[in-house]
Amino acid sequence: MNSGSVGVKRALGQIKRNSGLYLLLLPAVVLTLLFAYKPMYGVLIAFKDYSPAMGIGGSPWAGFKYFEKFFNSYQFSTTIKNTIIISLYSMVTFPIPIILALMVNQMRANWFRRFFQTVSYMPHFISTVVMVGLMIILMSPSTGIVGNLFKLFGAEAPDLMGSAGWFSSIYVWSDVWQHVGWDSIIFIAALSAVDPSLYEAATVDGASRWHKIRYIDIPMLMPTAITLLILRVGGLLGVGFEKVYLMQNDLNISSSEILSTYIYKIGLLSSQYSFSSAVNLFNTVINFILLIIVNQISKKFSDNSLW
Repeated sequence: MNSGSVGVKRALGQIKRNSGLYLLLLPAVVLTLLFAYKPMYGVLIAFKDYSPAMGIGGSPWAGFKYFEKFFNSYQFSTTIKNTIIISLYSMVTFPIPIILALMVNQMRANWFRRFFQTVSYMPHFISTVVMVGLMIILMSPSTGIVGNLFKLFGAEAPDLMGSAGWFSSIYVWSDVWQHVGWDSIIFIAALSAVDPSLYEAATVDGASRWHKIRYIDIPMLMPTAITLLILRVGGLLGVGFEKVYLMQNDLNISSSEILSTYIYKIGLLSSQYSFSSAVNLFNTVINFILLIIVNQISKKFSDNSLW
């Protein structure tokens, strides 16, 4: 009996012994194949003059026609610039959930800690539509809080939601307010795994609270933080569609038109399926390349990486 048949027999025996676990895994594998891998066949639309009547297989090939069309369009530089600006701006706020987790970990009163966590988690459960609606109401120059504050001083309130210059700041900091508590959960969980004896030993050695944070808490958070940062950079051009689209208007369109909203408009609203697929594929490929590069950099300079 050759080594190949022995390996197959051993693998089948292992599957049989753990048949219950593989049975539990089966629905997830099927769903992944159906909804993640099978739809990848539709990528061909980006390279074809797609017609719904002819189908993907029957539509004629167009090569890189629609990629060239996007690269030569006036929207190319605008959408890329706006997407990168919002993404990099969001990167600046990445340490905030870590800081919040460190603060929560230092709270001694359990009742206040639970209250603080509950309050910080609650905005996460507000839907995007409701969130943007609240922002529009609160920032209204005529009836909102901002407008009333300016009126108290006899000044004219600016239309923040209609300002192109304020769009990225409003988007990013409202996102921080809404999700910072929820994003801190994973860091709080990492801190809960710290051995209490480390804190006791540090106390015996005369370490202050700041020393414990610096030499115990932060090193424990670094592997988790680096992994999440790699994933964040890997989605650099994948700024969320819903919130940006809902915040868009004719006054701020110059700074709010990003790749995802542009793909939606040319794909579903203008029925340019091949063109929108080409833009979306370009977006995906760039994100994938960035993910590989950042992962390799992290692997080279630290012991943390995705693979």
